[in-house]
Amino acid sequence: MQPALSGWTDDAAVLAWGLLFGSFLNVVAYRVPRGISVIWPPSACPHCGGRLAPRDLVPLFSYLWLRGRCRRCRAPISPLYPLGEALTALTFWLVWHRVGPTPELAVGWGLASLLVAATMADLRDRLIPNRIVLAAAMFLGGCRLLTHPLPLEAYALGAAAGFGVLYALNGLSLLVYRQEGIGGGDMKLMAAVGLAVGWKTVLLALLIGSLLGGAVAILLLATGKAHRRQYLPFGPMLAAGSLIAYLWGDALIAWYLGWSIS
Repeated sequence: MQPALSGWTDDAAVLAWGLLFGSFLNVVAYRVPRGISVIWPPSACPHCGGRLAPRDLVPLFSYLWLRGRCRRCRAPISPLYPLGEALTALTFWLVWHRVGPTPELAVGWGLASLLVAATMADLRDRLIPNRIVLAAAMFLGGCRLLTHPLPLEAYALGAAAGFGVLYALNGLSLLVYRQEGIGGGDMKLMAAVGLAVGWKTVLLALLIGSLLGGAVAILLLATGKAHRRQYLPFGPMLAAGSLIAYLWGDALIAWYLGWSIS
């Protein structure tokens, strides 16, 4: 019974930590694009300006308890807040089960934090702030100097590939359609991802993210939820592709090679 109990408590601790850190990432994703300090002032309702009490700040559960509305003015609370908290808890838990209590955990949780913060910012403000990407890149780069399953040059090439592929595709879009097809924030995001995962995994992440983005775009167009000229944030799809490639990239490549050879 002891191993099972230990596993359960580990999972609960990781999920709780993910919810707490996800609340902080929500603050980062909201405040950084607006030039507000992530430390001060204290959290407040964006509608009435009322300062939030501790009972209003319990990750995920406060949103459910308040039924998605401010306790004072009853204005709706953006569902992005519980989404960011839940995504952080889930991604932290997945990374924990993939790498366990090893030095790689710092890389995995750092990468997951970048992907969640970038997703929340892109969904809300249609941009991925440079300050978020730069801070994450510095942290991930420092981690890779200390723990690197691959040669260090593989991670440098990963950063170049993550940025370069999207830069080239954007140039092609300018040439063919006379308009940008990919934002600079997406390019910088994938450079940071490549710095963390290496060139092979970042190329797989770009492929998966592009497939997800295409599938979502087709679905939205088919259901009338979007039109052809409408801007659709690409960052969340790249983030999902990056997480999938980081966690299960080797298994996916092995499966594909086995399937193609057989």
